[in-house]
Amino acid sequence: MTDIVDELRWRGLLAQTTDEDALKKAFADGPVTAYCGFDPTAASLHVGHLTQVLTLRRLQLFGHRPIALVGGATGLIGDPKPSAERAMNEVATVETWTDRIRGQLSAFLDFDGAEPNTAVMANNHDWISQLSIVEYLRDVGKHFSVNQMLARETVKSRLAGEGMSYTEFSYVLLQSYDFVELYRRHGCTLQIGGSDQWGNITAGLDLIRRITGNEPHGQAHALTTNLLTKADGSKFGKTEGGTVWLDPELTTPYAFYQFWLGADDRDVSRYLRTFSFRSREEIETLERDSEERPAARIGQRALAEELTTLVHGADQCTAVVEASKALFGQGDLTALDEATLRSAVAELPGAQLTETPTVVDALVATGLAPSKGGARRTIKEGGAYLNNAKVTDEDAVITAADLLHGRWALLRRGKRNLAAAEITA
Repeated sequence: MTDIVDELRWRGLLAQTTDEDALKKAFADGPVTAYCGFDPTAASLHVGHLTQVLTLRRLQLFGHRPIALVGGATGLIGDPKPSAERAMNEVATVETWTDRIRGQLSAFLDFDGAEPNTAVMANNHDWISQLSIVEYLRDVGKHFSVNQMLARETVKSRLAGEGMSYTEFSYVLLQSYDFVELYRRHGCTLQIGGSDQWGNITAGLDLIRRITGNEPHGQAHALTTNLLTKADGSKFGKTEGGTVWLDPELTTPYAFYQFWLGADDRDVSRYLRTFSFRSREEIETLERDSEERPAARIGQRALAEELTTLVHGADQCTAVVEASKALFGQGDLTALDEATLRSAVAELPGAQLTETPTVVDALVATGLAPSKGGARRTIKEGGAYLNNAKVTDEDAVITAADLLHGRWALLRRGKRNLAAAEITA
C-alpha cells in the first residue's frame, strides 16, 4: 500500500510536517493515533471542515486510529481571528452545537470497527473543565513564554489594531493542553490541522515534551494540510447564498450537490484529489476526461455524487441527481417528491404570484424576460417552457393543473435559464 504521507502529498494536501522521516517511520511501525480538533462555533460543520474530516478518514483507511475532538471547552473561547475578537456564545448554545457536531463527525469515521484503529470521539470539556486556575497557571502556563506568544502572527496583527483579550491570547495554552491529554489518555502522537494551525500544533508538541518528556509514547508529530482557495480568488466553501454547511437544514442536499457541480474547471482536479476516495487511476482518468470535454462537467458530476452520498446518503443523492436532470428537461418533474422539489426551487430565481398568471406575466415576474414584449418574443421563437413543455401560445395561462405539488410552476427560457413561480392564490 502507498505510504500515507506520499498519498497526502499526491493529493496536494501535505503542507508541513515536523520531521517527515520520523513521521513516515512512525506510520510504518504503526498504527499511529492521530487527532484533529473541531470547535463548535456554529451549529454545523461546513465544507471547509471536510479537508480535515476526510484526512482523518484516510488515516483510518490506512490502518491508523483517528480521534475526532470536539472543543466543548475551547469552543466557549474561540481560536483567535487575525482581524477582530470573536463573539462569545452562551454556554447552553455551545453545548447544543457540540452535540450536533459530534453527530456529524460520527458519520465519517468507523467507531465500531476492530482494534487497533477504531475511531475515538473526545470532548476537551472533559478535562479542561476539571482544571483549577492554579493548576492551569502552574502546570500549563509556566511552560509558555510570553515573548514567543507575542511573536505569533495573529497576536501581532491584533495588537497592531484593536488589541486582544487575555481569553483569546491564552487559547493556544488550552489547545496545546488538549494534545497533552490525548497523548496521555490515548497514546495520541499526531495532530493534524490546516496550515494556519501550525503554531498551535507545534506549541502542543513542545508542551508534551516539557510535561511528559515524550514518555511513554515517544516523540509526537505535527502534520498540516494546505488551505483550499478557489481559482478565482474567492474563499472556498462560500457561495452567493453564504456558507455551504453539512447540515441539510442549513444547506439542502440539492444546494450541496449544486455547489460541487458548479465548481470551476480550474478547481475540479484539486477538489477530486482533496475530497474523493477514488483511486489515483480513477482520478487521473477523470482529470483527462474533464480536460478533453469540459462542457460535460465529468469531474464535477463525479465529485458531486460522491460527496453528496458521503454527507447525505445514497437515497438523497439519487433524489437530487434526478431533480437536477428533471429541472433541465431530462426527467419527470412530477415524479419529484415535494421536499426535493422545494430544495431545488429554493436555489432558483423566482417570484411569488397571488393569482393565476399568464406565462408572459410569470416570465417577467421571475426575471426570465425583461418585459411582456420580450416574453412574447421568447414564446414566439420557441424558447419558453412551462414544466419542461414548450409554450406556443402567447396568451397561455398557468392553471392549477400545471402546479407541481399544487404550488410551483417551473419556467425555462432556452436550455439553461430556469426560474420558479410559486402560486399562492
